[in-house]
Amino acid sequence: MAEGSARITSKDKAHFITTSYSSAIETVNHLIRAFDLEFITEEEYVYFRLKLDEIANKLNALRNSILKTAVRN
Repeated sequence: MAEGSARITSKDKAHFITTSYSSAIETVNHLIRAFDLEFITEEEYVYFRLKLDEIANKLNALRNSILKTAVRN
């Protein structure tokens, strides 16, 4: 996401936030697989899943905020 913060337009910044969001969702998929394969415990799965959900929600809210700002300007 650091690369996206250097972008000039709001739409361009939103694009990189979307990429970060997609990466977070991909990580959730890997986490589910790690749990299914018993590489991590249920406790670890729940902990990391909650953290990833929190990050994904914040990224989505940031993207929406930036796009709203772009529409107003």
